Amino acid sequence: MASLLNPYLNFDGDARPAMEFYQGVFGGELSLMTFGEQGMADTPHADKIMHGSLKTEQGYVLMGADAPPGTALNPGDNITVCLSGDDADLLRGYFAKLSEGGTVSVPLEKQMWGDEYGACTDRFGINWMVDISTG
Repeated sequence: MASLLNPYLNFDGDARPAMEFYQGVFGGELSLMTFGEQGMADTPHADKIMHGSLKTEQGYVLMGADAPPGTALNPGDNITVCLSGDDADLLRGYFAKLSEGGTVSVPLEKQMWGDEYGACTDRFGINWMVDISTG
């Protein structure tokens, strides 16, 4: 069995809309489990996401959850997700959708190393890099 790197994103109560947003960007099958569904129905966070997983046709797996109460969380500064490859149209489309409503820190354009590269922070505070290989 091959090893996979699966980014895991933590959110401050908005994991459901964030994971649904990423499904809108990448497509794929989204699975969400709440704390309440996992035996914590009588807690204030019962409707929050305990674990979410998005599996796409491209083979990406993105996981995420709401941070449990009392957990320190600094959204966006603890992870950057990198999308890379040579399907320029697909990757440009992802970059456009991810940056919509967010902030572009590096415009997606050809860089000195030859690849097309860009970086943004999406509207949920998650940092993304896109690298389109030219060779």
